[in-house]
Parts: sequence; C-alpha cells; structure tokens
Amino acid sequence: MENPPMSLPQLVHSAREVVRRDRLIRLPEVERVTSIRKSTIYSLMSQTPPAFPRCVQVTPRCVAWPESAVLQWVQDRIAQAQDASAAAAAAQGASQ
Repeated sequence: MENPPMSLPQLVHSAREVVRRDRLIRLPEVERVTSIRKSTIYSLMSQTPPAFPRCVQVTPRCVAWPESAVLQWVQDRIAQAQDASAAAAAAQGASQ
C-alpha cells in the first residue's frame, strides 16, 4: 500500500488588518517635538477644521497625542515652508 504524498503546511495570512505601530505622547513631548507651547497647541486644535491633531483621551484625566500624527504635522509645516520659499524665489526670478 502506497502512502499519499505529504503536503507541507500552507502559511495563510490572517484576515486581520496589520496594526501600525504607534505610540501616544504626552504634552511635554509634543511641546518639544513641535517647539510650540500648550496654549498654541490647544488654540490650533480648537480651530475649525483643527489645525493641529486632536488628542486622545487616555483616562478621564489624561490626554495624549498619536506620535505619528504629531510628526506628520511637523513634516507638513516643513513642506509648507519649503513650498512658500520656492514660490517666493520663483516670483523673485520672474520679476527680474
């Protein structure tokens, strides 16, 4: 009697979505990363639409910000500054 060929187990990915690694950072670190202070952060958050990422309520008395959102906000400000600088240089060159 012949044995059926052994098949290797198939690795199947879970249907579950891959969770991005992120961490929550508290206000003092947000201030260090952005170089802006608490009053400005909360003022930007209160604008419609918010001009700064919203905080996450961790406990009834504790809020934090997703690090990825804060870092993206910083990168967006840098990109805006570079775009404005390039536009000003182009306008300067066009006027001469």
